[in-house]
Amino acid sequence: MRSPIAGIWYQDSTAMLRYDMAQLVPEIPVLRRPSICAVVVPHARYRFSGRVAASVFHRVDPRRFQRILVFGPSHYLSMENRISIPDATHYATPLGQLTADTDWIAKARKLPFITYEVAAHEREHSEQLQLPMLQSFVSTRLPVVCLVCGQFDHRQVRRAGTALRELIDEKTLVVASSDFTHFGATFGYEPVSQGGKDSPATIDRNAFELFASRDVDGFLRYVKETGVSLCGRDPLALLITMMPEQAKVTRIAIPREKARSPDDANVNYVGAVVEGAWKEEPAKRVEPVIGKEPLEAAEGEQLLRIARNTIRRAFKLKCRHPIWGMVPAGVTPNLKTQRGGFVSIRRNGELRGHMGEVFPRREIWKVVTEQALNAAFHDERFDSLLESELDSVELEISVLTQPKRIPTWESIRIGTHGIVFRKGTASAVLLPQKPVEAGWNLRETLVQLSLQAGLSMNEWQENAEFWIFEAQVFREGKKEEVTEHDRPDTKREKEEV
Repeated sequence: MRSPIAGIWYQDSTAMLRYDMAQLVPEIPVLRRPSICAVVVPHARYRFSGRVAASVFHRVDPRRFQRILVFGPSHYLSMENRISIPDATHYATPLGQLTADTDWIAKARKLPFITYEVAAHEREHSEQLQLPMLQSFVSTRLPVVCLVCGQFDHRQVRRAGTALRELIDEKTLVVASSDFTHFGATFGYEPVSQGGKDSPATIDRNAFELFASRDVDGFLRYVKETGVSLCGRDPLALLITMMPEQAKVTRIAIPREKARSPDDANVNYVGAVVEGAWKEEPAKRVEPVIGKEPLEAAEGEQLLRIARNTIRRAFKLKCRHPIWGMVPAGVTPNLKTQRGGFVSIRRNGELRGHMGEVFPRREIWKVVTEQALNAAFHDERFDSLLESELDSVELEISVLTQPKRIPTWESIRIGTHGIVFRKGTASAVLLPQKPVEAGWNLRETLVQLSLQAGLSMNEWQENAEFWIFEAQVFREGKKEEVTEHDRPDTKREKEEV
């Protein structure tokens, strides 16, 4: 297969193309990293983005690979949930021929989303621009496969990535070809003119952060919500789903390059390397550790920081769901134990959002991360939190002990115990501090539980089940307090019941 873009996107002369390649690298060091398994490179004309791509390829160690898979987006043909691979034995550029890995292609053709659309390759540049770069900066001998990616939805991109991952081994280098933000009148995308809030550099940084954290849903959602013209959306999304679990993504920083035209069109270029092992050793099963020891005050403060930073990041990225990546700095072993927890948001003393989970099923820092977002944006009793409100609200975190079932409600102590109430399929939960704040005695608390569960007020009296738990409460600006404060006299409570 002869390159369809020679003489259009790059020189059709061997000597001139070699000269152009040489001009890209006089100040770029060769820093081979044997741990690299995938890269992200741009695909504009070499005078615009070539130095970014060359800087990335100079980090690839060709000695560890037996094939290179080049994923590029389809600019000219719509292909819903499909990838086109040409029937080729070789790819020819002015610098020579690269062998196609026909054995790998034969395996890939068994996948239902792999096709061959001739029109997808007639003038596509996204993968073809990488071939002379590979020949110049990586190897002229490694077999190559060019894959032109259509437009994938959330579900199918996961399925495709999972299937492709099964065909990838330690001898495979994956190349995801993508420019980042296209902005200006030519591309019909001018974020700077939209109030100046989001610059193209900020948009790219946010998109890259979602990519690096392997959050494919957040990445696709961000691209859709911002309208960013990120042409390599699908190769990047596929790489996210294929990426090793322990992969480390590093953005390669060189002086920023952009293309300008008389129409004031601009394109941002990003390069990155992915380090990791395609065939990771099976993780040893780790038994979950249920948290029993109380948290230190400093650990509670760290959870409050995680909650606030999570909400702030959600506004920044326009993403209202957790982004699971690296464990935040400052997370102690105690914060990695499994516990229940709630996050409350208050403004001027009034509840603004309140969500959580009672039974321990995951690490408490993860509970706080997700429930902070749920309290801010997904508590149906309140409108979603506004960014302008964030600095005026106070956060409160309740870290729970493991609930224990009790034979009778008479064991409940107001001010000490949180309560899980169940009757049939109906249930309700109250944290320890709620009855104290409301001034309820035990009877009033049990009535409120019945009503909260959607039952009549006296349903708690017969055939009901109760679990109790305790809580540590951490509030912004205040020291940790255990909710045994202001506890009414237990004897008087029972007499009132």
